[in-house]
Amino acid sequence: MNIQMWGKALKGIPRLSKEEWSSLDVISKWLIGTRAAVLIMTFISAAIAGLLAARAGLFDLGRWALLTVGLVFAHATNNLLNDYTDFKRGVDEDNYFRTQYGLQPVQDGLMTPRQLLTYAAVTGLIALAAGIPLVIHGGTLALLLLLAGAFFVFFYTYPLKYIGMGELSVVLVWGPLMVGGGYYVITGQWDWNVVLASLPYALGPTLVIFGKHIDKLKQDKAKGIHTLPVIVGDTAARYMGLAILALQYLLVVYLVIRGFFSPYMLIVLLAQYAVPPVVRFFSHPKPETRPKGYSKDTWPLWYVAVAFYHNRTFGLIFLVGLILDLVLGKLL
Repeated sequence: MNIQMWGKALKGIPRLSKEEWSSLDVISKWLIGTRAAVLIMTFISAAIAGLLAARAGLFDLGRWALLTVGLVFAHATNNLLNDYTDFKRGVDEDNYFRTQYGLQPVQDGLMTPRQLLTYAAVTGLIALAAGIPLVIHGGTLALLLLLAGAFFVFFYTYPLKYIGMGELSVVLVWGPLMVGGGYYVITGQWDWNVVLASLPYALGPTLVIFGKHIDKLKQDKAKGIHTLPVIVGDTAARYMGLAILALQYLLVVYLVIRGFFSPYMLIVLLAQYAVPPVVRFFSHPKPETRPKGYSKDTWPLWYVAVAFYHNRTFGLIFLVGLILDLVLGKLL
């Protein structure tokens, strides 16, 4: 076991030689292959669902644990299938953007397609195994939610991402599906207010994917991948990203005014210390070459890097706000 590598894989996407890859244990390879650093976005959605269920007095630890495992492993499965689909379609050839910022195990010759599919199958079966008891308990709606999740796992990369539906898919998955659906399988109740309350955080992963797609807009356009930034163009996409950023905070304020959240949730406004880099980056076109002083390990990630930093900051403070809302909200 290489616990040090586990930590590196959970913080970022390590760049390794074939010799270094060959020496890794299976968990390290899985963490790197699934891009485990981004799985925190899914964990936060599961945590939001759990805290909202606890606030309603309907929290169940067992069902929440199954939900969290199911969602995280479903996301990991999607990441593996994403790599396989792009490899089969030749997307990662010719030094494509994704191969520049981290390992693509199949494209880099570190893993065969069959090995990657084996990883995906085992990961997907774990997600399914976690979901089955929730379906048995939750009935028809829980089954429909599971099927909806499976649809996005299998079809996000192709064709949804290719027809400008990838960004919409992300906001639907990280909000209504993960949080709204998660709340349902924990509590047995569907609540449209919970769905609305899921959107401030769901817009964060959406901004991350916006940033990623703007970063590789030229390469995607050349390969016929019509993400939303490719369709609307660089400038419009960047300003759409800024609108998404503003909407995250406005929705929280609106939910406080409506009374769904207590004023303690306004602690989320502290996340604005991570806003200026996002505004600064998204307000201007991406530099053609790495600016002096900009991390070599991060480049060519640009918009997605600041969006991910903000999302992690916003998400964790959002969780703190929910905890305060749960513990202290009844005092107001």
